[in-house]
Amino acid sequence: MNTTLSETTRIVTFGCRLNSYESEVIKDLAQKAGLNNAIVVNTCAVTSEAERQARQAIRKMRRENPHAQIIVTGCGAQINPKQYSDMPEVTRVIGNEEKLKLESYLQNPDHLRVSVNDIMSIKETAGHLIAGFEGKSRAFVQIQNGCNHRCTFCTIPFGRGNSRSVAVGEITTQVRKLMESGYQEIVLTGVDITDYGLDLPGSPTLGQMIRRLLALVPELKRLRLSSLDPVEIDPDLWRLIAEEPRLMPHLHISLQAGDDMILKRMKRRHLRKDVIDFCKQARDLRPDVAFGADLIAGFPTETEEMFLNGYQIIEECDLTYLHVFPYSSRPGTPASRMPQLAKSLIKERASLLRQAGDQALSRFFDNWLGKTTEILIESVSAQEIHGKTNHFAPVILKSSEDIQINSLVQVKMTDKNATHLIGSLNV
Repeated sequence: MNTTLSETTRIVTFGCRLNSYESEVIKDLAQKAGLNNAIVVNTCAVTSEAERQARQAIRKMRRENPHAQIIVTGCGAQINPKQYSDMPEVTRVIGNEEKLKLESYLQNPDHLRVSVNDIMSIKETAGHLIAGFEGKSRAFVQIQNGCNHRCTFCTIPFGRGNSRSVAVGEITTQVRKLMESGYQEIVLTGVDITDYGLDLPGSPTLGQMIRRLLALVPELKRLRLSSLDPVEIDPDLWRLIAEEPRLMPHLHISLQAGDDMILKRMKRRHLRKDVIDFCKQARDLRPDVAFGADLIAGFPTETEEMFLNGYQIIEECDLTYLHVFPYSSRPGTPASRMPQLAKSLIKERASLLRQAGDQALSRFFDNWLGKTTEILIESVSAQEIHGKTNHFAPVILKSSEDIQINSLVQVKMTDKNATHLIGSLNV
């Protein structure tokens, strides 16, 4: 959960990077509308736990702010508005389309208490220019929204709608504006970014769009991509991975499972071998690349052997950063009607995957000890300085030098702990 403050409105964000981007849009719209004494809660619906946390936070907000408006939006509000409108703490519920419109935040006594459109009717993704991200050293730029695929465990298409892409001209304008605000690093984000461009004239691919963006904004120093589908990498993107130093050597895979039967029951587009081949090809082109991955533990029908296939792919692909999600049954999804595993077993398997992830991260850190690399400074305090390497490794820097947030500095890695590399300024 992240909290952003405007002059008169507090925005509380749950969930993904796309929500973080949209919360900055909401902050700007709320300020322009003159919204007063309000809390906007931008919810996530990826798991039942995410929704539980949002409801718990809303109840706490009401106790602490008895006279404030509480406006609930995001994927949770879009998919199941009634669960929030039934809460006495909530003033209004607005959908994912409505949250990006100025009129939703105007002081209008005629506002409907629940305003949620049919998200599947939305055909375009409107561009919104934002100047920056409060308290952040990297900025997110939305290039796509929605998803055309229907994985059996997922409700997100019903919160986000079908895939819609942002034209490269709008993306370029947004990136230039963020560069002018002092950002050194941009993350291109969306729900399914490897589907980028299918709905645009000429059907440009993700790789083609990135090549044009980098050519049009030469001052952009570091570019990252959010989650990638391993079987949808186009030839231009492969060339960028191989040849473009401004594209960071850190790729996050939408993996979910490492067993073919589970992947088929999830209705994913890849098989186990596809992921292994993707990692091998990326590493052949760029030997220093680091991989992250999403993994779901305890999917319905998962046997011990199926689980082990997922466990072993961590080492086979040399994955470094794992996002492990205990399987969460979402009402109405095909997976919710499959034979479910015991919650205790799901929790145990998630723990084992996280332990494997911790070991993989520790091995990755070991490879960096004694080496020097560039880091982007994210936060500075009297005690320590935090940043991230090109490979997204978190670094604690011990230095008495005057170092500014958003600066790029050369650092020698001297030690590690469980979660960070520890470095010293390379002078």
